[in-house]
Amino acid sequence: MDVDGVMTTGQFIYSDKGKQYKIFGPHDSDGLKIIKKKIKINFVTADKRGFLISKRRISKDMGYNLNLVSEEDRYQYLNKKFGIKNIIYMGDGIYDAKILSDCYYGISPKNARTEAKKSSDFITKNRSAEGAVLDACLHIDKKFFKKI
Repeated sequence: MDVDGVMTTGQFIYSDKGKQYKIFGPHDSDGLKIIKKKIKINFVTADKRGFLISKRRISKDMGYNLNLVSEEDRYQYLNKKFGIKNIIYMGDGIYDAKILSDCYYGISPKNARTEAKKSSDFITKNRSAEGAVLDACLHIDKKFFKKI
């Protein structure tokens, strides 16, 4: 799962000291708790300047693995580490579009780039940092794990 624009609003808040804050939503960790025992959850970010902010929330607060991988290298990284056809991926940007189209199942937040949404199997009802990850987790749980 991508971090910026999925777990966060995608906005970068700067002061004269540089990037200081990111806005994470309150509901997304609830969704992750629902599926964390069913699938392996990993996060990627290309944001070098905001990496420590993301690491604080994703790794320290929530306990998930976070890797710093540039947008340009992300496809190859995911393919080599997991096999692109073996992953459910959630992303929002233009660089995520190819991953979303080639992965096993692609998900984008409601406010993702058009290229990402066109390449996705599912688009959430809510925006990034406003419950999009919760939407995705509920969808994954229902589609892949709960027998109807």
